[in-house]
Amino acid sequence: MPFNGPADVAAGRRTGVQPHISCDVAIVGGGPAGSAAAIWCAQSGLDALLLEAQPFPRDRPGESLHPGVEALFDQLGVGDVVRAAGYLRYRGHWVHWGDTPRFQAFREPWLGFQAWRADLDAILMRRAGAAGARILQPCRAAAPIVEGGRVVGIESDAGAIRARFVIDASGSRHWLHRHAGIGMHRASRRLIATYGYATGDCDGDPVLAGDPTGWTWTAQVRPDLVAWTQLGFTKLRRPPPEAVRQLKPAGPVRGADVTWRILEACAGSGFFAIGDAASVLDPAASHGVLKAIMSGILAGDLIARAVRGITTESAAAAACQSWNREWFDRDSLRLRALYAALQDAA
Repeated sequence: MPFNGPADVAAGRRTGVQPHISCDVAIVGGGPAGSAAAIWCAQSGLDALLLEAQPFPRDRPGESLHPGVEALFDQLGVGDVVRAAGYLRYRGHWVHWGDTPRFQAFREPWLGFQAWRADLDAILMRRAGAAGARILQPCRAAAPIVEGGRVVGIESDAGAIRARFVIDASGSRHWLHRHAGIGMHRASRRLIATYGYATGDCDGDPVLAGDPTGWTWTAQVRPDLVAWTQLGFTKLRRPPPEAVRQLKPAGPVRGADVTWRILEACAGSGFFAIGDAASVLDPAASHGVLKAIMSGILAGDLIARAVRGITTESAAAAACQSWNREWFDRDSLRLRALYAALQDAA
């Protein structure tokens, strides 16, 4: 029985008979990681099914994207659309890190993107659909289906979805961790970042300012809108940072758990976890979207190779696990060194 989206879901609920759905790859989460995986799988000839619980547009913080992400956008087929989206571009950023302020410029002619995430997520998901992925939205993934120790599908609002592989791209909600009992390693004390927006102009490139108690990031993400994020190392920072206090707040101050953490198994029998679903570091690591897209492409490529018999499933899972672990360990060491430098300068 073919599946035709929300109408079939509603019909199934009325009659008590759920449609049968099967695919090569089922992906939980429609952010950059999930959409990148869906695009790559579909471009590789796989039947990819993407589940996103929320309708778009959905509220997401604005992002400062390193120019290295532009080549990835081109690989995914959205480069021209992103460049035409009207995002502000920036040359680099100022760093006030316990010493003389310095400007860290990107290599010419590279420019970063001040991307509005609600728009970016929609661009990537539309591309996933155009590439051939099936999109279920809104559709909630309830729990993984596990048989004989292998993840073989998803229980969802649309019924049971059978899949050769399941990808968790649910972000920091860690869907597989919560529903499949996969362990989580925490590498820091509990850390909560606060963030918000202010109406006005901060007149310049983004600024990262650190002191012994924490750091603050401010960036002009739209012509009339400044985004800010801050993290206190030992104490929650609630008020907006001093750099934007003269501006009018645009919406409430919000918080996010950015405790450093990584799944004990980022891939295994029938499953892959990508983006923040696999690991989280605080935003000073500075490349959350870049990492998300790269991990989505990696998982899609590894799955395609396993399906074609180019590699084994166990080797594909090991490669994903190694990539996530090495990235997490490298960034953790870098962040620890950065924060130690602030303490030494005190």
